[in-house]
Amino acid sequence: MSIFGQLKYQIWAVLWTIVIVVLCCMRMPSGGGGGFFFQGFDKFVHMGFFFVLTILLFYGKINYQHNYSFSSLTIFKIIVITAALGGGIELLQWKFFSYRSAEWWDFGCDMIGVFMGVFSYVLLHKSNYAKTDH
Repeated sequence: MSIFGQLKYQIWAVLWTIVIVVLCCMRMPSGGGGGFFFQGFDKFVHMGFFFVLTILLFYGKINYQHNYSFSSLTIFKIIVITAALGGGIELLQWKFFSYRSAEWWDFGCDMIGVFMGVFSYVLLHKSNYAKTDH
């Protein structure tokens, strides 16, 4: 199947990626730089964005395969893709958007969200696999 044929299964992940990029590159209201609700709130937002993205990537892969098969290569690809996206966003903020700042902590929180998603997939996969053995 062509890359575009496979991509139709990832439409939700693609749309979510667009939302992430737009929101991470928008000008935020200035108000002390502490976040909307509390100091560090933006770090939770980064984790949430990338957790949801990771889940959507797994969802698309599962729909493409029509099963829940476990693949280390799939997990590796998702980690690489999301790391490239997180790093790319920070690079954009650093080089192109003077009203935004790049932070290693943001990238770290992106990756925490990714690993939370991977952990969730692996955990749910194991529980689904155990149920089908009985």
